[in-house]
Amino acid sequence: MRQARASERRVRRTRPTFREAVYLLVRRIPVGRVVTYGQVAAILGHPRAARAVGSALRYLPSNDLRRVPWQRVINAAGKISLRDFYHPELQRRLLEEEGIEFDRRGRVDLRRYRWAGPARERLVRLRVAY
Repeated sequence: MRQARASERRVRRTRPTFREAVYLLVRRIPVGRVVTYGQVAAILGHPRAARAVGSALRYLPSNDLRRVPWQRVINAAGKISLRDFYHPELQRRLLEEEGIEFDRRGRVDLRRYRWAGPARERLVRLRVAY
């Protein structure tokens, strides 16, 4: 019984945490493309965890700021989500430097700039309540 528990602990340690999985996925977003918080959550197999994605990015360690392009994750309306811990104009500037354009309302055209996801993206079907 104790041996099974020890092996389970080893398995858990080899799998990334949700936050680590978010960081790994966001690192794969190409320059000039964006994804939504909900899209990241769905790709990771947790379609209702958009807020958790935002939380993970909020707590991105400072030593990962240059390696994880956090600015490429925006909300489902194509806008930059307003948060109290950073300046949204920084995110906009970084995206514009990558060639992403904003309309007069501060939105990104997701049809034009959305990243489709990794080649082996898992399709997640959402249940619709009627």
